Amino acid sequence: MKIGFIGLGTMGGSMAYNALDGGNEMVVHDINPASATRHLEAGATWADTPKEVAEQSEIVFTSLPGPTEVEAVALGEAGIMEGMRAGKVYFDLSTSTPGMIRKIHAEAAALGIEVLDAPVSGGPRGAASRNLAIWVGGDKDVFDRCKPVLDTIGDKAYYVGPIGSGAVAKLVHNCAGYVFQAAMAEVFTMGVKAGVEPLALWEAVRKGATGRRGPFEGMAEHLLPGKFDPPDFALKLARKDVDLAVSVGREFDVPMRLANLALMEMTEAINRGWGDRDSRVAMLLQEERAGVEVRVDVKELNAILEADKSA
Repeated sequence: MKIGFIGLGTMGGSMAYNALDGGNEMVVHDINPASATRHLEAGATWADTPKEVAEQSEIVFTSLPGPTEVEAVALGEAGIMEGMRAGKVYFDLSTSTPGMIRKIHAEAAALGIEVLDAPVSGGPRGAASRNLAIWVGGDKDVFDRCKPVLDTIGDKAYYVGPIGSGAVAKLVHNCAGYVFQAAMAEVFTMGVKAGVEPLALWEAVRKGATGRRGPFEGMAEHLLPGKFDPPDFALKLARKDVDLAVSVGREFDVPMRLANLALMEMTEAINRGWGDRDSRVAMLLQEERAGVEVRVDVKELNAILEADKSA
């Protein structure tokens, strides 16, 4: 298949090379022509503008820094849309916003052009080794038709839902990771300042319940099915543990902003009369504030979990 690739930086360069190595014909473009050297040596051809890439390709991929660059390359002068025609497909692999890809999708749909958002996760190593998740939003039939090409870029191409769904999944994933990172910095500085050697502390906590299970797997037990009774671990006991950790932070002059926020959430939940329910019941407070329930069909959830076990 003849594909176009625009954006040959740290992530895009490796993804494009893997797609080329997977047997696809390729035309490439980047604001830095030198970044295309290895692709051209491997058989790709060069185009001077995104428009020219689109004119010569059946499927166009972009891997760009953010929404501003995506809009300019897709909709700007000599951009992708100027070179597309009905039946062609555009995948944006960038970390962007659902609003931006929906804007591009709306303009393209009037021309019979398919647009899908497909942000990736795996970092530079994953992009180079093809150990890469690709979260796709858009038309499911187009995803299925183009999946063989996506599989040359990453090993876990997954259809999430309508246009913009991939972008939302990527932002949820990344934001969760960085919030967790901030929490780890907070509690580990408390632990080390309280007298535990860092390596011993890390070895110990990674073998505990959170370390073994991981936060996303834990959601399947309580929040997603809405199951908080009977408790695996009661909220009143969990609140006691967080309160003790915060007190150690005070003793050793360690700021515990996130832990204090969690403590306030748990205290409010206890004041709702939820102390004997599962500790994760405090998550219902955020559902109330957001005005949405995060629930899934238990049978569908269990089917996914069973499939993971057999994979």
